[in-house]
Amino acid sequence: MISFQLHIYAILIIHSRIFALDTYIAAVYEHSVILPNVTGSPVSSDDALALMNKNMDILEKAIKEAAHQGAHIIVTPEDGIYGWVFKRDTIFPYLEDIPDPQMNWIPCTDPERFAPAPVQERLSCMARSNAIYVVANIGDKKLCNSSDPKCPSNGHYQYNTDVVFDSEGKLVARYHKVKNYFA
Repeated sequence: MISFQLHIYAILIIHSRIFALDTYIAAVYEHSVILPNVTGSPVSSDDALALMNKNMDILEKAIKEAAHQGAHIIVTPEDGIYGWVFKRDTIFPYLEDIPDPQMNWIPCTDPERFAPAPVQERLSCMARSNAIYVVANIGDKKLCNSSDPKCPSNGHYQYNTDVVFDSEGKLVARYHKVKNYFA
């Protein structure tokens, strides 16, 4: 958590210089995450998205309230969108391909630019419509080549990932955590 906090601090310093902010107000939010049913097999993508939308409904209210109270950034809970009761194969339907932030992408205004990413699109729109930075924890999946000896059998690397959307909804940071529980 400390390395991520330092990462976020660096982002805020960079962006605060751009916007000439002397100070900023940060909100940190926790909630009781709605967890999926424990099952030995993966759920459908639609079922995964339905669960994530329930948790994002809760986060959306917190984001609106934080913005209303003058916060410039909100940090949402670890595993706050999909929970934590997974194995490598059962987490897969909850993952999205998160592009490199250097791609200059606002999912809210350009959702078709990359592979379907409804979670990123919704988080981007929450940030944009409330003019607040949103830090969230989601899962990333990256294709890998079967000739790569480290490539998992399903052809994807899987990462526990923190993302940051700026107040315009642009993806400005993607942090693959050092401890990758879904490798």
